[in-house]
Amino acid sequence: MDKGTTLQEDVAKGAYKQSLKTLLPYGMLATKKWLAEQGLSAHALDNAVKTDTLLLLATGVYSQYSRSVSWEGVISSMQRMERREGEQLPPVVVGGLSALSLSGLSQYLSLGNTPHIHLYAAGKLPTWLARLSLPVEFKGHSTSKLWPESLSKDKAFVKEYEWEAELPPVYFSCPEKAILEVLTDLPENVSFEHADELMQGLVNLSPRKLDTLLIACKSVKAKRLFFWLAKRQAYPWFSKLQVKDYDLGSGKRVVAKGGKLDAEYLITVPSHMASVSEG
Repeated sequence: MDKGTTLQEDVAKGAYKQSLKTLLPYGMLATKKWLAEQGLSAHALDNAVKTDTLLLLATGVYSQYSRSVSWEGVISSMQRMERREGEQLPPVVVGGLSALSLSGLSQYLSLGNTPHIHLYAAGKLPTWLARLSLPVEFKGHSTSKLWPESLSKDKAFVKEYEWEAELPPVYFSCPEKAILEVLTDLPENVSFEHADELMQGLVNLSPRKLDTLLIACKSVKAKRLFFWLAKRQAYPWFSKLQVKDYDLGSGKRVVAKGGKLDAEYLITVPSHMASVSEG
């Protein structure tokens, strides 16, 4: 017992520290707003920082002291804080290229020194994400023109990455969903060649999941590109999908500028890839 403190004060301090460890395990982070919502007072938070119990990672963002926070810890923490009461899934999930990587299906590394973690959500990402000093960059993608809200809440299309024992998992898109997310970024941020390489690794996709996703998907471009790329590989799952069952819109779409029109899916594709497809 410290000099000048009472037994009751020491008990209260011990209970507070135990509560803090429950709220904010090592490897996780939390915002001031979220901690306040859990019942932690501003005074207690200030004391925790002064006594080196908590580390201030950025304005209004904290972690337990003496433990670095990985990108997995950041995402797991964000998903825990963002999840609405009564819902199984958070409104933000790891998707696209990052989700394929977590499934072991991407051989591609981000160009440059800073890897990108691709996050998909209907709304904007929390502003505090950009204030963290981490060796990764979080890149947000809007799902408002890609998925209806009902599909974004469907756990059948999300997997869990157990990045550390006894801590909440990182939620990420299943491969069937992730490849369609990737194709929305083609060719601005993902090349045709890269997308083709990714499709070459998708040997075991689920026709049942693809059927639901293709019916729900709002992006005509993504669906046409998906079928064009899938046809090139001719995997068994592709033969179980009937193109006529899905809304692929009407008219021609220019995807590859100066490319060649694919007569079946009515999208322009790079000339050197069109010849392979038709060969």
